[in-house]
Amino acid sequence: MPSLNNAVVLVTGANGGIGTAFVQAVLARGAAKVYASARTPRTWDDDRIVPLTLDVTDPSSIRAAVAVANDVTVLVNNAGGLPPTASLLDITEEQIRQNMEINFFAPLFMTRAFTPVLATAENAALINIHSVASWYAGAGVYSASKAAIWSATNSLRLELAPLGVHVTGVHMGYVDTAMAAHTDDPKLKPIDLVDTVLDGVDNGQFEIVADALSTQVKAGLAAPIEALYPELDSTGR
Repeated sequence: MPSLNNAVVLVTGANGGIGTAFVQAVLARGAAKVYASARTPRTWDDDRIVPLTLDVTDPSSIRAAVAVANDVTVLVNNAGGLPPTASLLDITEEQIRQNMEINFFAPLFMTRAFTPVLATAENAALINIHSVASWYAGAGVYSASKAAIWSATNSLRLELAPLGVHVTGVHMGYVDTAMAAHTDDPKLKPIDLVDTVLDGVDNGQFEIVADALSTQVKAGLAAPIEALYPELDSTGR
């Protein structure tokens, strides 16, 4: 069973709203140290927090992070990004590839790089931040990238379980961060999301469905495709 007591946690995207909430919450739950990583790390007023320069899309930067953070017991793959448009047609090939790099390849390659470290740790855990967009294809390449990392997380869970690493995937709608500043739709507070995630990890949950929207969309996956996407129903019902 994973535990945050005396854990050593690495959080990617630690400068953002969700990342900052993770850094603060794991310390409040007894973590001994947190590597707060970002391309340009911020200063933290806590000796238990180690700022770590990390570009999750750069293999050499990932290798350097493994060399420094070789005592990690919990990896939180939180870093992510939005494309400039929700269209898969009105977007450049480069922009498509960039979004796949940050949302899919980065957490996958981070996990691969840190697996030898996690496999030797006690109470090890991997937390991958997905999205309701993993299940709802309304956001173009963002949805595609989140669906891909959701699928990869399910595969990694099976591979890492025999190594003693617990894997939790997280699904949620909008969270009140800069990334969701464009919408007035209901939003989770970052700390509320993170507390839900950490409660779930403490209880050994493999998947966190953090809000009503994600619960609704997940349930809709078992229905005919027109139920999830009523705009496809040409019968007028």
